[in-house]
Amino acid sequence: MIADALKMAVGTLTTVRVPAPKLIDRRVAGAAMVLAPPAVVPLAAVAAVIVFLGELIGLPAFASAALAVGAVALGSRGLHLDGLADTADGLGASYDRERALEVMRRGDSGPTGVATLVLVLLVQVGALAGAISAGHGVAAAALAVFAGRGVLSLCCARGVPSARPDGLGATVAGSVPVWTAAVVFAVLAGAAALVLPWWHGLVAVALGYLAASALLARCVQRLGGITGDVLGGCVEVAVAGVLLGLSF
Repeated sequence: MIADALKMAVGTLTTVRVPAPKLIDRRVAGAAMVLAPPAVVPLAAVAAVIVFLGELIGLPAFASAALAVGAVALGSRGLHLDGLADTADGLGASYDRERALEVMRRGDSGPTGVATLVLVLLVQVGALAGAISAGHGVAAAALAVFAGRGVLSLCCARGVPSARPDGLGATVAGSVPVWTAAVVFAVLAGAAALVLPWWHGLVAVALGYLAASALLARCVQRLGGITGDVLGGCVEVAVAGVLLGLSF
């Protein structure tokens, strides 16, 4: 099961080519969400190397940050950014649940989605530039990638419903035990506390989780649960929250 879960996580969250899982059921899907942070090690490594090389050759902090954020987006096929835009369009389209879900299903980005996408990307790049200027850009780039994907286990914890009877949301909704999601948070926060001043790392991971939790709660209230787009949106706002926490 673990091998299939890791294949699902890597194949879904990155452009790294892996063999297809032999079986995908709720147990495998839930384990894949838990294994999301280790599955994106290649993305974290690329982001960290770009920031390191940027500092080495004297690139402006904003340029290094933009290249790192862009590389992670390309390395994840823009999946989470697309989800963020679709979620924003759905939440902004109508107070009618079915209408909002239909807007999200279409997948074309409207003005609300585009504006949200630009804002979140500006926050991510600006905050990472701040972390680079503060002297811990390499750690910030890697930690944001890991913690951003760590919130997937929170979004798929028991008790969080699916907004639709089909799709990725229906496969993973409620598939992760609450205690497991808590362990993922504790591991990420503990790792952040080891590589940064302990309070700084804890605050950054907590901010990322709080940002994702706020979006998750809004989507459950308005849409009735999660979809694949909601998961992507939560990843991106979590990344922004972590980087904001590390920007000083």
